[in-house]
Amino acid sequence: MVSYRPNDATPSREQALHALYEAAELEHCLMCTYLYAAFSLKSSVEEGLTAEQLDAVARWRRCILHIATEEMGHLMSVWNITVALGGAPRVGRSNFPLDPGYLPAGVVVKLAPFNMATLQHFVYLERPEGSTEPDGEGFAPERNFVRGVEGPRLTPMGVDYDTVGQFYEKLGVGLRRLSDAHGEAGAMCGDPALQLSSDEVSMPGAKRVICLKTALAAFSSIITQGEGAQENVKDSHYQKFAAIRTEYQALLAADPSFMPAFPAATNPVMRRPPRPEGRVWIEDPRAIATVDLANSAYGLMQRLLAYTYAVPSQDPDKALALDLAIGLMHALVPLAERAARLPAGPSNPACHAGVSFITLRDASTLPPGPGARRFFRERFQQLAEAAMRMRDEGDARTVAAASIFSRLAQNAEQNFDLSRPPPYAVAPTLSVAAATPVTQPAPPTSTQDGIEQVDGEKLTLLFEAKRCIHARFCVTGAPTVFLANVQGPWIHPDTMDVERLADIAHACPSGAIRYKRRDGRPDESAPPVNLATTREAGPYAFRGDLRLNGVPAGYRATLCRCGASKNKPFCDGSHHDVGFNATGEPPTATSTDALAVRDGPLQIEPQTNGPLKVRGNLEITSGTGRMVARVTSTFLCRCGHSQNKPFCDGSHAKVGFVAD
Repeated sequence: MVSYRPNDATPSREQALHALYEAAELEHCLMCTYLYAAFSLKSSVEEGLTAEQLDAVARWRRCILHIATEEMGHLMSVWNITVALGGAPRVGRSNFPLDPGYLPAGVVVKLAPFNMATLQHFVYLERPEGSTEPDGEGFAPERNFVRGVEGPRLTPMGVDYDTVGQFYEKLGVGLRRLSDAHGEAGAMCGDPALQLSSDEVSMPGAKRVICLKTALAAFSSIITQGEGAQENVKDSHYQKFAAIRTEYQALLAADPSFMPAFPAATNPVMRRPPRPEGRVWIEDPRAIATVDLANSAYGLMQRLLAYTYAVPSQDPDKALALDLAIGLMHALVPLAERAARLPAGPSNPACHAGVSFITLRDASTLPPGPGARRFFRERFQQLAEAAMRMRDEGDARTVAAASIFSRLAQNAEQNFDLSRPPPYAVAPTLSVAAATPVTQPAPPTSTQDGIEQVDGEKLTLLFEAKRCIHARFCVTGAPTVFLANVQGPWIHPDTMDVERLADIAHACPSGAIRYKRRDGRPDESAPPVNLATTREAGPYAFRGDLRLNGVPAGYRATLCRCGASKNKPFCDGSHHDVGFNATGEPPTATSTDALAVRDGPLQIEPQTNGPLKVRGNLEITSGTGRMVARVTSTFLCRCGHSQNKPFCDGSHAKVGFVAD
């Protein structure tokens, strides 16, 4: 994508994809290095920290993990641009340590534990153009070299750049020239349905690239948020790392013996390398098992992410594969933290182990269809079995990981349908509307108080638009009933078996879709267990006999927890717009004793300028179904700022949260 001479060369599409592949590999590597440092941080006073130090280290960890998440968003932006140009995303990368020439000599990335040198290296990587920040000690390149060549080349080749922001600016120049040469439509010729968007994942970078403007906006966002932001850009990665450095220096001045992290190895490997000089390989049996499982989860996550870009947005495999990939990252976290707390082995007694993020030899997508689904089901089962064997160690982190793997394996087994043919075996249709017979008359429809009512032969469907969060279970599970993007009548209840249609309504998490039976069968009833699920970077999903301020509110609702919804207390998707970042996997409460009664009315009362007051039997679960807490009365954060999410900690008063 970067021209060989400043003003006279138009890059080929091959060269454009080559440059985007390097951008993807760079974002991927940065994400891994940030995660590795975060996982090495200590987490309790029992590990040698004072209460004041622990408070600071916990904040640093959250900040670094947030930056790593934003790097994942950058990676998705690069992947979407790649697809827009007609390419397939580069999901893999080279293993650590990187060989010279893989990136420019001045861009060194390696797995290293958190310490002042590593932190200074992060500051250096994220520095703005013209910065005089030095690199961290020990991060000098193995040797200096030049990647650029004189004269034009048909073969794509790497180029040099001083900062990552400078690299992205060059990518933007190349993209403009490609568009000038082929026209915008000719340059952006890929299928947008293969990209990832906010319909599938809540990530800032998950925005479809459909034109040159949206592609350049994605590059600009990456530069502004992270690599290459101007020195005074608030909340840039550079500023965040610099703030951590300032606090770290103050704590070191107060206590020179302060060690915030475990001495995890630098670029550890799983076996003794052919050239072992200066290298660390893992020998401790517990560390081997832990890192092996973590690496396998990481590899499967890569395969799933590649697969999401191989199936269109209307294919249920896309959302499922993405959900499972995110679940694997949550499973990897406790394993990576465990590895940093275990010895590397007798050959390297001075350091600990660490997850090595081994990448697959080829992480490209599997051919979509039953074969890929079977592969994923088998692999999840293997990882779940390995995790269960590790539970016997009694370590809380391995127990937590085993629980996540078990649920993910069950999800894959239940939802990867082996009987469904691959996408290319299905006869193409011009639109969902084409699947509905043109002779079908429009069903009787009326609207009252914002609720659309459509009468079918055996049931009446109710749709309340203001509660809809676009979870898409309706348009993907019942595409002949709910016609997306059509003019005129869009709900046709009689095109599907009534029992199956009722199940589709039950799957709607927001309660936007409800029904009334007209065939004498019972209407929807309250679920046997009242549940509140914390969605990753999203709302609460309630199920139960819901009473909102004393008024019956149905059996399903998604309520805002980011504080930004314009339709409070309901979610309206604003968490996407404000970049809300909150885990869907909060820690399990100290006590989760079983409730004597698990159903019954659930009273939800939004407090003025405050939290959700909830009274009634309730089980609070994570996004993957893990038990978080069992309560009969609680206050749940809805300002988005609590440090004890999902529970309120009074932060709404500090931040001036306003809500009726």
